[in-house]
Amino acid sequence: MLVRGIQAKRILLPLVTGVLLLSIAALMACSEGSSEGTTGVQDAYWPGPITWEPEDVAGLERVTQQLVAPPALPPHDQVYSGEPRVVQVRMVVEETEAEIAPGVFVWAFTFNGSMPRPIIVVHEGDYVELTLQNPGRNKLPHNVDFHASMGALGGGALTLVNPGQEVVLRFRAVKPGVFVYHCAPGGSMVPWHVTHGMNGAIMVLPRDGLKDPAGNPVRYDRAYYIGEQDFYIPTDGEGNFKRYEDATLSLADDLEAMAELKPTHIVFNGKTGALQGEGMLKANVDERVLIVHAQANRQSYPHLIGGHGDYVWERGSFNNPPLLDLETWDIAAGSAGASIHHLRQPGTYVYLSHNLIEAFVYDAKAILEVQGEWNDDLMEQLREPGPIR
Repeated sequence: MLVRGIQAKRILLPLVTGVLLLSIAALMACSEGSSEGTTGVQDAYWPGPITWEPEDVAGLERVTQQLVAPPALPPHDQVYSGEPRVVQVRMVVEETEAEIAPGVFVWAFTFNGSMPRPIIVVHEGDYVELTLQNPGRNKLPHNVDFHASMGALGGGALTLVNPGQEVVLRFRAVKPGVFVYHCAPGGSMVPWHVTHGMNGAIMVLPRDGLKDPAGNPVRYDRAYYIGEQDFYIPTDGEGNFKRYEDATLSLADDLEAMAELKPTHIVFNGKTGALQGEGMLKANVDERVLIVHAQANRQSYPHLIGGHGDYVWERGSFNNPPLLDLETWDIAAGSAGASIHHLRQPGTYVYLSHNLIEAFVYDAKAILEVQGEWNDDLMEQLREPGPIR
């Protein structure tokens, strides 16, 4: 049964903690009971062993990655031939009210204040060392489930922090690709946190860089990160969107709205129109632009109007060869994908999910403005609009 108002606030902490403890107990029991007698079965189907040898982490180079607000990516090398590194990142949980459309507000659960959360970029074999802080001014517990990691609920079982706490987690990035990460405190709190914006992405580049299907190097000139987000904003009896004094007071209404599985808003990068107008993406003719697209909760169908996905890692795995020359592709719910676009003409491109209702009714799209010289061989208007001859 749903609880309202202050009741939600009173039960939230024990509810989350209880669910998480049950999950951890089940995971431990499963691992204890399955350690023997499975080697033959695993060998029959396993694609191959993880080739990275354990490292003396204390002797590795440590670098601090300064996370930046989307759609930017932090500075990074596309190819890295050195020893594995420990890449240190710091995330501060901020529970803050955000205006996602004119006059429409939600209590956003953010890392470092942005929706979507910042993207992390490392190389295969690197260690990611996360310091997660939950300041005392917040009201809720939070954690991080990294789809790029292995074990402990993606790190969620080891990163749960209450207000006023911090935790440090280290995991090794052994699978190259692009992956989602999100808050996952347990039970119905998982979708509640995710649909309040608490999700991001991590890109694990192959050490020798991206490759085409023939194994040749593929490079990009610039890169953008798009986080697609669905919101479920409660309404009053007259159909007006409701606003709350703090995050806990919206819990019951939010769960009721979410249960309908009908988003009230679908946006790119935190709010309607964030990647349009002054926030539009920019590029030049003949550049190759990498776009990382993440959707933590629903499917999406990227399409670049006026261009193609020249190289597409639809499910995000860089171990697989890219698909070539796609018009649309699929980002599965809870995943991220990557695409490279060779821009051959100047002008205004629209990047959207080709569910056109979402793109044009919800305004879930981005604008990419490309500068350069027009190529008549690729397209030319032979006669301007005029009377029918």
